[in-house]
Amino acid sequence: MNEIKPLQLKSSAVKRRSLGHLWVFSNELEKIDTSIPPGTICSLLYPGGKPAGVGFFNPKSLIALRLLSQNTLKPPEGFIQDRLAAALEYRRLLGVERFCRLCFGESDGLPGLIVDRYGDTLVVEILSAGIELLKGAVTQALKDLLKPRGILYRNTHHFRELEGLNSYEEVAYGTMPETAELTENGLHYKIPMASSQKTGWYFDQRENRAALKPFFKGRHVLDLHTYLGGFALTAAAAGAESVWAVDSSEKAIDAAQENAKLNGFADRIIFRKEKAERLLEAMETGQLPEKPDFILLDPPNIVRSKKHLPQALKMLARMAGAAIKALPRGGYLAVSTCSHHISRGIFVDTLSVAAAKAGRKAMMVELRGQAKDHPILVSMPETEYLHFALLRIV
Repeated sequence: MNEIKPLQLKSSAVKRRSLGHLWVFSNELEKIDTSIPPGTICSLLYPGGKPAGVGFFNPKSLIALRLLSQNTLKPPEGFIQDRLAAALEYRRLLGVERFCRLCFGESDGLPGLIVDRYGDTLVVEILSAGIELLKGAVTQALKDLLKPRGILYRNTHHFRELEGLNSYEEVAYGTMPETAELTENGLHYKIPMASSQKTGWYFDQRENRAALKPFFKGRHVLDLHTYLGGFALTAAAAGAESVWAVDSSEKAIDAAQENAKLNGFADRIIFRKEKAERLLEAMETGQLPEKPDFILLDPPNIVRSKKHLPQALKMLARMAGAAIKALPRGGYLAVSTCSHHISRGIFVDTLSVAAAKAGRKAMMVELRGQAKDHPILVSMPETEYLHFALLRIV
C-alpha cells in the first residue's frame, strides 16, 4: 500500500469525529487533494496532529472519507476477510445466517458494502469507491467463507453516481440461477435474480412481518406495495379473512402469485397490478367495493436526497392520511419508510399530521425498525433508516 500525505481535519469537525461518526464530509477537511485516486486508503489527523483514523478517501464525493479504523494511522490488514467473518458470526448468533443481509456497510466495518445471502447464492452491492477498488478481495473472501454457488454484483444504485462510479451488473463467480429460494418466518419464497428491486428481497422487514401475525387474524387486509408478497403471504398464513395485494409492477405481481402458489395460498390472495395512490383515492371517496380493516403501506424509498425531504414527507402524510380516513374504527394501518433522511421523530410527526388531517384518532400500537441483521451504530444515525409503525384507529 503506497504511503500518502495524511488528510487534515478542520477544528469545526473535531467534535463530530470524536463522538465516533465514521464519515468525514468534504467541507470538514482543510484541503481536498484531487490528485488522490478515489477509493485510496488515507490517514486522517486532528488539528493538533493526533491520529483520527484511516479510511477510504474520495475527492469526488461529498462523503470525502469513510473511516475503516479510528484513532490510528495504520491501515488495517486483512480487514475484508476478518470483518466479513465477524459479520457472518453475528448472523449465526441471530439464527438467520442462511437467508439474511450478511453485510451492512459501515455497521459491519466495511463502508459501502452490502451483501445479501440467499442460501448458496450471494447478491453484492458496492456503494463506495474504496470497496470498488477491493472488489476482487471481497469476491475471494466470500468464496473462502461461504463456498457459494454464485456471486452477483448488482451495482446499479443511484448512490454510486455520488461516488463517481459506473452502473453495472455482473456475475463475478460461479453461476446465478434465474430465481433464488429462501425461507422466512416459516414461509417459502422464490426471488427473481434478474431485474429485481435492490438486491432482490427486503430482509429488513423480516421481524416486522413476524410482529404483525397476531393482528392479521380475521382481518380484511389490503397490501398496497406487495412486491413479492411478503406481507400478503404472512397475513394469509396468520388467518386473515381476505387479502388483496397490489403493486405497480406486473413482474412483481406475477412473482408474488407464484409465491402464493408455492405456499398453498393461490385461492386466498387476490393480486392486482395497480398504483397504490389510485386505490387510496378510491377508498377515500368511497368508490372501492372492498372494505379493508387492515392496510399495509410500505412504499419504496421516496427520498433520493435531503433536498427531496419536504416533498417526500407531504407524500407520506397524504398516503397515510388517506389510509387512516378509509379505515373503520378498530382498523389497523401498518406504515413504514426507508430513508435515513427521515428520522424516527420526523416519521412519528408525519403520521400525527396525517391523522389530524384525516380527522381521526390513531393509537400507536408498535413502533419498530429494521431487522437485527441491519445493525444500527449509535454513533451513526445514517445506519438507522427503516421506521415501521402499527396504528390502530380509535
